[in-house]
Amino acid sequence: MLHQLTGVIAQHQGDIRSISIIEDLPTESRIYLELDLPGSTDPLVSDLERLEVVRSAAQVQSLQKIYGKRIIIMGGGAQVGQVAVGAISEADRHNIRGEHISVDTIPLVGEQTLADAVRAVRRLPRARALVLAGSLMGGEIEKAVREVRNEGLLVISLNMAGSVPDASDLVVTDPIQAGVMAVMAVADTAKFAIERLRRRVF
Repeated sequence: MLHQLTGVIAQHQGDIRSISIIEDLPTESRIYLELDLPGSTDPLVSDLERLEVVRSAAQVQSLQKIYGKRIIIMGGGAQVGQVAVGAISEADRHNIRGEHISVDTIPLVGEQTLADAVRAVRRLPRARALVLAGSLMGGEIEKAVREVRNEGLLVISLNMAGSVPDASDLVVTDPIQAGVMAVMAVADTAKFAIERLRRRVF
């Protein structure tokens, strides 16, 4: 089925930005695709609906347009909650002015669990920054942080024990401020650039 769908998209010179199977039932599946097209979407939708494997096709607003850039916050529950307070408050300020920034949280414990989660952020669509909120992180988590930073992900750490702060782009002591700075770093409506900071620990 995917072969047939992507074949039609290729005929229309579409560039697939992302694809997700959002529902997989025994009798049918729902597939969401984000595409760049050189022209109108109407001919593509019509050609997709002509396929025997397609029951219906419709154009919808992209998740990039609706939810935009994602801030991911993970670590200890109390610290995650405080970082989220700052991030959500700051995101609201920028979203009112036309930005699209969403905040995701997941409280986690355990070195390997956190390391796996850090690496998985690079597979999340639209993830632009990761905030690590905890009291002690190091070892395998530090290795994971260095890996995702090398792949272009911004990583902010609370000022905690362990080696993760040394591996992060920015270290912030106050969790609310960490959430605020994460949003400011990815928002196009903010005049803030981490690379211009003279120090990286606050």
